Formats: sequence, structure tokens, C-alpha cells
Amino acid sequence: PLPTGGTLEQADSTGWMGFFCICMLNICLELAKHRRVYEDMACKFFEHFIAISDALRYRHGEEGSKPLWNEEDGFFYDAVTWGGPWSRQMPVRSLVGLIPLYATCTIEPQVLDRLPTFKKRVEWFMEHRKELAGRNLASLERRGRGNRMLLALVDEDKLRRILQRMLDPAEFLSDYGIRSLSKYHKDHPYSWTVNGHEYKVAYLPGESDSGLFGGNSNWRGCNWMAVNFLLIESLLRFYMFYGDKFRVECPTGSGVEMNLAHVAEHLQHRLMGMFIRDKHGRRPINGGCDLTDFDESWADYVWFYEYFDGDTGRGLGATHQTGWTGLIAKIIHDTG
Repeated sequence: PLPTGGTLEQADSTGWMGFFCICMLNICLELAKHRRVYEDMACKFFEHFIAISDALRYRHGEEGSKPLWNEEDGFFYDAVTWGGPWSRQMPVRSLVGLIPLYATCTIEPQVLDRLPTFKKRVEWFMEHRKELAGRNLASLERRGRGNRMLLALVDEDKLRRILQRMLDPAEFLSDYGIRSLSKYHKDHPYSWTVNGHEYKVAYLPGESDSGLFGGNSNWRGCNWMAVNFLLIESLLRFYMFYGDKFRVECPTGSGVEMNLAHVAEHLQHRLMGMFIRDKHGRRPINGGCDLTDFDESWADYVWFYEYFDGDTGRGLGATHQTGWTGLIAKIIHDTG
């Protein structure tokens, strides 16, 4: 139960469910190339994705209620609702507002032509469920580069505004990837006092200053390899649709504009920078430890940490965390 009472409407959980539907849709479309029965399942996940998109837009819709998208800030926030028009956004700039970017995929025109049942269902849905198909999506009617269709939880305007914050060094963009919480909250912690008790979220790039979550920072500012990897994959999918014409400033405030493929590559190089020796022979993940940086028995053996300090790239948490942190191998391969 929430200390405030009410229900938490979650932008990140909604984004994860959209991502789930996208993954299942892609699996079904691939299987349908060999067995047409999977076209029906593809239709189901397509329609579920549209419904989830509408939920992210905000499912209640009563006058006076707060949506999950904050138009003034250009970001998604969670909201606490108490029924009817009574709700309150929680303006914490965190991965909550970035995870909806994961739920993105392109559908090739030849896939639609090869699967007539699925294509017919998509066209029917666009015609007869316009109140859903037109909300919060990039566009089901617009075709992008290579005549592709885009399924996404954000349209072009929302994408630009989210990326403006995500690529801002004063917010999410660190020297070593995307932080889990905006650095804005270092000087501007968010707090909410309920029944005389203050609940506060502040930027903590490394270990936490409380015993919550086992004493580590988790989502309060550190970098995680897996969530960075998924953001990179999402940027590449957006690029497949928008192409070179869609450009954003990277980093924000630098005056340098890049297409989304180059932004993805820029993030890949920042993540790799944690593992590469600098001009002094030190790897940022080692946190200045002479043993792991210079000892001949250790220097060439790279550790795989669970997560990383949002400011210094120092490895934190469990080690060896060779599951998701092992994704650095694919990142190196993709940039090679």
C-alpha cells in the first residue's frame, strides 16, 4: 500500500508491457512466415499494443486528472490517483520517463504484403478504431524510410523532447552512458510529506545513503548496462523509420546535431569508455585501484560489475555480473 493511499499509475510498467507486446508481435510475424496460424496471434499483440499506448496516454480521462505525460516538462512521470479527478504527478525525472522508448518497432512493407490476414486486420483497425489508432502513436498511416510502418509509444514531438533531456549532461547523459536518475535532482531533490513523514528522492551516483534496496543506489543515479543497451536498440529502430532527416542535438547544448544512428553510436562509445584504459593506464571501472589497473596478474582481466557510478564509471554491486554487463561485448562488436 502507498503511504499516500490511492493507486500508482506507472509510466515505466506501461512501457515495459508495450515492449513485451512488441517482442511478441515480432516473434509471431517471424513464425507466420512458415505457419499462417501465427498471423492471428500477431493481430492480437498488435491490438494489445494499441490499447497499451492508450493507457500510457492516460486511461481515466476525467476532467482535472493528471496524465502520465507532462507537456510542460516534456517527460513521462508516474502519477498517484485517488479516483475520479483526484490525481497527482510525481515529477521525478528517472528511467520511468525513458522506458516508454523501448516499445518501438518497424514493420517492413514486404512483411505486410506477405501476410494478408495481418495486413487486413491492421487496415480494419485503422479504419474502425480511429479513437485508439490515432492516440500517442508515431502514426499508423504515415510511412517512413523504405515505406516502413512504425509502432511506438511516442510520436515525433515527444521523442524530440525526451531526447533533449536524455542527452543533456546536466541531466541523464554521463561520460559513461545514461544515468538512471537525472542529475538535476542532486540540487533539486523531490520530496513529498505524508502524515508528517518526508519521502525524498535525490541523485546518488553510487552507493545509497540509506539502507533501502540493500544499501545500493539502484535507480537513483547509477548507470546500468542493460537499460543503456535497450535505449541504443530503440534509437536504431527509430532511425530505421525516420532516417537522416530526424536530427537532434547531442549532447544537448553542444550545437552538434546527429541522426539517431549516430546518437546510438555516441552512447556506445561512452559505455565502452568505462572499460578502456585512459592516458594514465587506468580503466574507469576499477575506481583508481592500483592492483586491478597495474598489477600484471590483474591488469588484463576486466571485471563485469552489476552497475556503475553515474559520474565516474566505477564498477559497483555484484561482480562478476556477466549477464547483462556482458552486453558490452555486443556493443564493441557492433561498433567495430
